Amino acid sequence: MMLHRMLSRLITAGELAVTWPDGTVRHYGKPDPHRPPVSLRLTRKGLKEISRNPMLGAGEAFMDGDAIVDDDDILPLLDLVSYNMRWEWPNEARSLISAGQRWLSGLMQLNDAVRSRKNVAHHYDLSDRLYDLFLDADRQYSCAYFTERDNSLEQAQVDKKAHIAAKLLLKPGQKVLDIGCGWGGMALYLNRVADVDVLGITLSEEQLAVARRRAREAGVEDRVRFELIDYRAVQGQFDRIVSVGMFEHVGRPNYPTFFKVVRDRLTEDGVALIHTIGRADGPGVTDPWTRKYIFPGGYSPALSEVIPAIERSWLWTTDVEVLRLHYAYTLEHWFERTKAARDRIEALYDARFYRMWIYYLAGAITVFRHDGHCNFQIQLARKRDTLPLTRDYMQEAEQRYRQLG
Repeated sequence: MMLHRMLSRLITAGELAVTWPDGTVRHYGKPDPHRPPVSLRLTRKGLKEISRNPMLGAGEAFMDGDAIVDDDDILPLLDLVSYNMRWEWPNEARSLISAGQRWLSGLMQLNDAVRSRKNVAHHYDLSDRLYDLFLDADRQYSCAYFTERDNSLEQAQVDKKAHIAAKLLLKPGQKVLDIGCGWGGMALYLNRVADVDVLGITLSEEQLAVARRRAREAGVEDRVRFELIDYRAVQGQFDRIVSVGMFEHVGRPNYPTFFKVVRDRLTEDGVALIHTIGRADGPGVTDPWTRKYIFPGGYSPALSEVIPAIERSWLWTTDVEVLRLHYAYTLEHWFERTKAARDRIEALYDARFYRMWIYYLAGAITVFRHDGHCNFQIQLARKRDTLPLTRDYMQEAEQRYRQLG
């Protein structure tokens, strides 16, 4: 049996007990004090799905109730598998399961303006009530910044905004473009702490409605505007450009266009900050389950894929920071809040949707714990002398913004 042979080779650290469709129980791996034993029960349909395409079939079998774990808590199982396939030299187990060919991944990331809007709607036009159940009050749907491991999600998201704002070297009255503004939290924050005018753009009608409402309620709609527009269609110039959690949806074929837009929209002394999920392990592919159910057209790039496009756009890469574990910690908060809201999510959608969402978050946790995923913050400028010679200004501004909350 192919799956049996695969698990026999793959699971070496930690214990996995699988109950096969005929009732046979087989054990894989060995005890690990850092990993509790995990049990999995497969139906005939689930075994068939996983054997046919492990990367897609495992998630679909779990969603359909054909791969069963205790209380639908899929994280221990995914963590066990991910740990055994971890990005660490040498680990031959990583070659056991292929995520597909890179040329196919490129075809899935063409993301022209029409496809981009459809892809965004697939994920971000879900019910507002869903996001309220697991995000912080400001709806920051991107990696938080943990100055201390045990900080609350709310504190870490405030600190993330302060961290990014500090890198923009903001001055009162500047014009800021927020590409992929989400529900408006970053734009409203920058206006509040730095007295700047912000244009936030999104392709999500649901996000646009919420962001505009928030600006009205804050009494700043004359200074913080939101538009439903593709980044390629923006006109005018801006002193600063910020993009948080949007670059993952650009697609590799469009990187040159994206950075040309950044260059063309920046003023001569402009500064940009791009915050994106990335890969420390080099170019890869988006797994087929995530591509189908969560982020169609999405891809998290390696620096080696991003920097050439920046170079060709005649922009200076003035600072790069790698956030290694911050997103794992962020996702752990989202995961626990999603589990606590299970009944409400199932009432809002159904049990299959809940299992899909918990599988998505659990899988994301494991790739930031054990695989090559991380976050990049890339600071850019049109001129080499726009920013101070040292990074001291970032620390000073960040402390000031944190005090403002």
